[in-house]
Amino acid sequence: MTKINLLDWRAARREKRRQEFLTRMGLGVVAALSILVLAWMSMNNAITGQQQRNEYLVQQIAETDQKIKEIEELEKVKENLLARMRVIERLQASRSATVHFFDELVNTLPDGILLTLIKQTGDNVQIDGIAESNGRISSYIKNLEASPWFNNPRLVVIKTSEKNRQREGQFTLQVQNLTKQSKEDQEKAKAAAGGKS
Repeated sequence: MTKINLLDWRAARREKRRQEFLTRMGLGVVAALSILVLAWMSMNNAITGQQQRNEYLVQQIAETDQKIKEIEELEKVKENLLARMRVIERLQASRSATVHFFDELVNTLPDGILLTLIKQTGDNVQIDGIAESNGRISSYIKNLEASPWFNNPRLVVIKTSEKNRQREGQFTLQVQNLTKQSKEDQEKAKAAAGGKS
């Protein structure tokens, strides 16, 4: 028996092409969506990675800031210790200064002079005394000038009076005390004083 196809072959071909087009269109949409999903996932991964790096950097910055604060505190402690060491060194250096001062006062004192007052203000020393003659005062000034522990002796006041038929002179001297200074400073002060005279 013979079969006769009464359907239009063009309509069948058109329907077949339409099905193929829809299939390809669906595959294209699926591929596009897949690409979009992959791109979105890749961007999310990149963002997450960057956020983790940012968090790591923030953590490292916080740790560095903490270390900087610790270093600043250590610097303050170091400065305090250095200041204390300087004070201790100055005290050690000036420990024998008082002994040198009084020892040198006695060593420079000629016969015939009695000291009545010794007053120190900073490095300046005021010496009041009584002398048998003006020559003894002059000798005392020369002795002070020659001393490595004193500098710039100056006669401020001298009053001559007679008691019990004896002349005596009351005097006031000012001199610079070098016992608190180092040897180098003393030599410089002596050189400067020598250059002036």
